[in-house]
Amino acid sequence: MTATTIVFDLDGTLIDTAPDLVESLNHTIAARDLPPVGYEDLTHLVGQGARVMIQRAFALRGAPLAEDEIPALLDRFIDHYEAGMPGKSHPYPGLVEALDRLRSAGFRMAVCTNKMERLALPLIERLHLTGYFDAIAGGDTFAFRKPDPAHILATVERAGGAPDKVLMIGDSINDILAARNGNIPSIAVPFGYSDVPVEDLGASHVIGHFDELTIELVERLTR
Repeated sequence: MTATTIVFDLDGTLIDTAPDLVESLNHTIAARDLPPVGYEDLTHLVGQGARVMIQRAFALRGAPLAEDEIPALLDRFIDHYEAGMPGKSHPYPGLVEALDRLRSAGFRMAVCTNKMERLALPLIERLHLTGYFDAIAGGDTFAFRKPDPAHILATVERAGGAPDKVLMIGDSINDILAARNGNIPSIAVPFGYSDVPVEDLGASHVIGHFDELTIELVERLTR
């Protein structure tokens, strides 16, 4: 029997990246003399990758942004983010213990994030988490991304898993909607960057801490 593949989002699910995202975004928009954003703005900005985050920051500040201005701003963001990585970013409490527990039970695990591979892969590596995952897919790995369920399923295929034995874990509407669109059971976590209560996202289950991510829960949701 093929083991269940547990697919995790990255920012706001596995890793608290808020301090570094905000710092790099503010460095980026400072090029246009825009006022900095704060942590309270983050839930409205993240979820679709750096390009969209920059666009949303400009919209938040009511500043015009031409399409041909984006590449230079994106490069500015990436250069700053990469230079400081992993910065203040850190795994959420209980995560490493949960990964150890799930790996010991024989589950496959993967990361499916809208963060570009160039930023996701080294972040996971520098936090010493790469070895837990059978596949890591970014927002630019395939021709689609969450909330398209194909992003999850292609990640599972890359991990060597079966499409009918999948569990998605995330913190935002893109994660849970991708799972719902693919008829995939899901778990929502409330400590990430959702701009609405995660209880309203329609996940199969909500956990408040990774201590609650038990083998029994995974088996119940995927049977």
